[in-house]
Amino acid sequence: MSFSDSDTSSTGGDYKSFKQISRDRLLHEMLRSTKTGDSKSTWKVLIMDKVTVKVMSYSCKMADITEEGVSLVEDLFRRRQPLPTMDAIYFIQPSRENVVMFLSDMSGRVPLYKKAYVFFSSSVPQDLVKIIKSDTSVIGRIGALREMNLEYFAVDSQGFITDNERALEELFGQNVENSRKYDACVNVMASRIATVFASLREFPFVRFRAAKSLDASTVTTFRELVPTKLAAAVWNHIAQYKKNIANFPQTETCEFLILDRSIDQIAPIIHEWTYDAMCHDLLNMEGNKYVHEVPSKTGGQPEKKEVLLEDHDPVWLELRHAHIADASERLHEKMTNFVSKNKAAQIHHSSRDGSELSTRDLQKMVQALPQYSEQIDKLSLHVEIAGKINKIIRDTGLRELGQLEQDLVFGDAGTKEVINFLRTKQDATPEYKLRLLMIYSAVYPEKFEGDKGLKLMQLARLSPDDMNAVNNMRLLEGFTDSKKSSSGGFSLKFDAQKKKLGVRKDRTGEEETWQLSRFYPMIEDLIEKLGKGELPKDEYSCMNDPSPTVHGTSQSTSVRTTQAPGAAHSMRSRRTATWARPRNSDDGYSSDSVLRHASSDFKRMGQRIFVFIIGGATRSELRVCHKLTTKLKREVILGSSSLDDPPNFITKLKLLTAQDLSIDDLHI
Repeated sequence: MSFSDSDTSSTGGDYKSFKQISRDRLLHEMLRSTKTGDSKSTWKVLIMDKVTVKVMSYSCKMADITEEGVSLVEDLFRRRQPLPTMDAIYFIQPSRENVVMFLSDMSGRVPLYKKAYVFFSSSVPQDLVKIIKSDTSVIGRIGALREMNLEYFAVDSQGFITDNERALEELFGQNVENSRKYDACVNVMASRIATVFASLREFPFVRFRAAKSLDASTVTTFRELVPTKLAAAVWNHIAQYKKNIANFPQTETCEFLILDRSIDQIAPIIHEWTYDAMCHDLLNMEGNKYVHEVPSKTGGQPEKKEVLLEDHDPVWLELRHAHIADASERLHEKMTNFVSKNKAAQIHHSSRDGSELSTRDLQKMVQALPQYSEQIDKLSLHVEIAGKINKIIRDTGLRELGQLEQDLVFGDAGTKEVINFLRTKQDATPEYKLRLLMIYSAVYPEKFEGDKGLKLMQLARLSPDDMNAVNNMRLLEGFTDSKKSSSGGFSLKFDAQKKKLGVRKDRTGEEETWQLSRFYPMIEDLIEKLGKGELPKDEYSCMNDPSPTVHGTSQSTSVRTTQAPGAAHSMRSRRTATWARPRNSDDGYSSDSVLRHASSDFKRMGQRIFVFIIGGATRSELRVCHKLTTKLKREVILGSSSLDDPPNFITKLKLLTAQDLSIDDLHI
């Protein structure tokens, strides 16, 4: 097996962002590399399996693939038309069934394709290599046989998932101790995480949240061992890469921290008030797809149109991490400034008062129309979305609930306020009441011991299904109990001397201009401690240490002291998640500059920090990684088994004790 070289680690070469590297490897290192000899100018077929097609779709657009000479994309397991005059590119997982299917395509007197270029998404077991080499009729028809080692899903410019949607259930559910799904889930996650480091040519310090100290008085559960087991499995893959991949670093180049969902039970449930999070929480979006109605071009009924809220939309890119109130204000400013400075918009605007347009006005409008149409469509879309969100907030009384949620987390509210809300807000939606009680149970778990929580849940009129979700929070308490005093950040209560209870302290030095912007996910503190070398070694072990008893200066300190010299390099404000940042006047077009200069954000950066959360990550945690990239001058990349919005996470939580149910069977 060969492996094309690419200098992508954060220790040298031109610094490219995580998603750029993923895209470049797929398009250039894989697709473009097949343009050799007599195959240079011919169109090809791209064949993928159900996993690799998702890998490709998260990183590349169809237009990108076509530009690299692919005229047809096929499913490996669908019946395909023979094209014996065309070459085929196979991007597949190294499984036995995939290899058998590939050999079936290319063997015999008349193969399906003229020549095959085969790229595997992860390391190929030796027994499969032998099977391929033993088929002499196929060997001569293979143009390339390589391990791409790229089997993760780049859901964000700084985020990826391993697509283990049932990780929470398989690793933290009841009776996981003797489950084959437990080991299978850990192994798939580890293999896919490892390909991130292979792709970026990074050799990490592997830190993980350690289980309790093993002594006679404690029993370590399978749930507590998940980060340890995953760290060991990732480490084994990386050890193989060091031996087998050309130019793979032999010394540490970055830091990698493995956590699980028990470190922060509140972030997946609490209402996050940024534009991105509100869109996915309140608008029933399918992934990043938003469906809205547009006027019919023929004058009939409005037509439904799908749009993707992704990085290619400059308005989305600029506003996604802004507080919803800030985003709404800025959209209003943009629209106002756009109308005042764009001739066609002015005419379009003035024509709405009923006055007729002159021929001269129409001429001016036509001249300005192409640019006007594109700009106004983008702005109008986001004005509509923000308007819908604000209406839901008003109609459902969400602002009051949001205030109570944050007061609970910071210790400014307790049982009295929760009971008062449940009694006076009988019309609150079942979902809102459920989420409030889940937060309450995370802050005050002792209030739900035995049957104590039953009266509260009855007062909230929760269904038995929803009660199950609240009760299942205990399965995510993990091993916080033993560390209440030492970890500070994870304690369910603060020190006894403090008068108020809570699971968060207000962050110093950060002003709260927008209401309800007080909450922050726990990983914000953790990543900053990691960056300063302040993570306790007894709670966050390191696989790279010669033994678990090594103390004193953390080895990860060496990573920080070798940072690139550009620590003072300023970053663009789009990555700054401060919701109160000052704004200059906006002409309605300035969002485009966000896209033009996005790549320059990463020049002269320090070494990367990777964080992986087992059991699902949240949009607030992804936002924090963008924010800390700016603050620390180091690209912070968030990985997880899945990216979950609150309704989705609650459904998964119910599955922890559900028997023989699928995710599709449960709704909140």
